[in-house]
Order: sequence, then structure tokens, then C-alpha cells
Amino acid sequence: MTEPVTTWQFGTREIKYGAIGAVLYGVFSWASNIFPLPVVGNITFRPAVAVLIFFGTAYGPWVGLLTGLLGNTLGDWVTGWGFSWHVSLGHGLMGMIPGLVSTTISDFRAVHDILKAIGWGAAGLGVGRLFAALMEIFVSGADLQTALVNYFLPAFLGDLLMMALFLPILMITFASVAAHRAR
Repeated sequence: MTEPVTTWQFGTREIKYGAIGAVLYGVFSWASNIFPLPVVGNITFRPAVAVLIFFGTAYGPWVGLLTGLLGNTLGDWVTGWGFSWHVSLGHGLMGMIPGLVSTTISDFRAVHDILKAIGWGAAGLGVGRLFAALMEIFVSGADLQTALVNYFLPAFLGDLLMMALFLPILMITFASVAAHRAR
């Protein structure tokens, strides 16, 4: 679907798509930050997470990293929450991990490729959210139970639901647009 690349290639293409992804993720995150989850911290339902996972899956790990890191920073800044390095880095990991399979997904409409993207997206969400939650122990003095139960679990489950709902729609739409443009 996308231009052929190697997994760890980094150049102007990755910067361009990372910037586009970051702006989209930041704006959509800002728009959904008005729906907080009833837990500690600034944890919200974030349908935009599907955009983050999509950019990593479609364009590779560096694009996913840039999309998450810069997009979360932008979304939180526009919302007025300030900068949390560990949360933004966690979002970068959330986009980077599904990018590891970007060269193995050939048909964004194929069920097996959509399921592969969802699986790796779930892994990215788990690692990224766990990193940010565990860093709360050092950054804010949270205990392990608070980090896992109040930060990690609700954020991960909310993101997983949003990603599972919206990532297939993004992938199928992308594939349809690409197929139409190829005609």
C-alpha cells in the first residue's frame, strides 16, 4: 500500500509523515481530551490513538515514534496540560512498536493484515502505557498499585477499545483511496 521501505529507514519521508501524523494525532487528541476517564491524572478516551497506530503501521517505526511523541506533546500543550516527557515518550513507543510490522503488511483491506495491525497495536499500547504508568512512580511519587490500577489499566483498556474500533476503518479507507488513485 505504501512506498517500499526497510523497517529502520530514516529520512525526509519519515520526517514528513511523522510531522503529518503528529499534527493529526495532536489535534484529534486535543478534541477528545474533553472526555476524561474517572481516574487519577489526565487520562481520557482517545479515539485518536487509532491515528497513531495507523501511522506506525503504514509508515514504519520512526514515523510511529514521531507521531506519538510530538503528537501527544502538541495535544497536551493545546489542552493546557503542559509537557510530561514520560507520557509523550510512552505515546512514541505506542506508535513505534506497531511500526515494526509495517513492511509485512501488504493489503490494508485483508483481514489477516488488519488483525496483525491490531495485535501489534495492542502490544504498542501495552508497552507505551506501561512505561508512562511506571514512570509515575518516579515522577509523581505514585505507588506501584496506583501506577498499575489507576494509570495503566484504564488508559490501556480505553485505548485498546478505541484502536480496535477505529484502526480497521482507517486501514480500509486508506486502501480504498490508494486503489482509487492508482486507477
